[in-house]
Amino acid sequence: MSRRIALSVVAGVVVLGGAGAFALAYAGEQDPAPALAHSTARYTAPEAGRDGSVSFTTEVSAPSGVKSLKVLAWPDKSVFAKKQLTAEEMAAVESATCTPAGAHTVRCVYKDAVSAADVASSPHGTWHIAALATAKDGHTTFDTRAADFTIG
Repeated sequence: MSRRIALSVVAGVVVLGGAGAFALAYAGEQDPAPALAHSTARYTAPEAGRDGSVSFTTEVSAPSGVKSLKVLAWPDKSVFAKKQLTAEEMAAVESATCTPAGAHTVRCVYKDAVSAADVASSPHGTWHIAALATAKDGHTTFDTRAADFTIG
């Protein structure tokens, strides 16, 4: 092989390798799955005849936009601790209310009232918030422990 052909082949490999690395890096930045950030949960106990509440707040971002966020609170001492909760099971749970918070980001809030009877019949201890985010293009992100709170 002549020296000129060998140099051309090496130069071609370097150019194609660089272009491939750039394409992979760019593709990595364009993850279509929704991302959850700044997730927090808060439990307020019922008192003096007033209901308490459980609330969950998070920011969800997706390149195609966010379609929905499903939320479920579940106790650490439950069947879901042994048998993992699935995204399919989340299809029937309640949705959070989401409002725009940027180009491809929404701020979602879920709040539910908790009565004294609810607390009396519920397991005390650590509870988790499961969140299923769905982008407008159909991609999903499922986090079974997006945030935690404690019922004392």
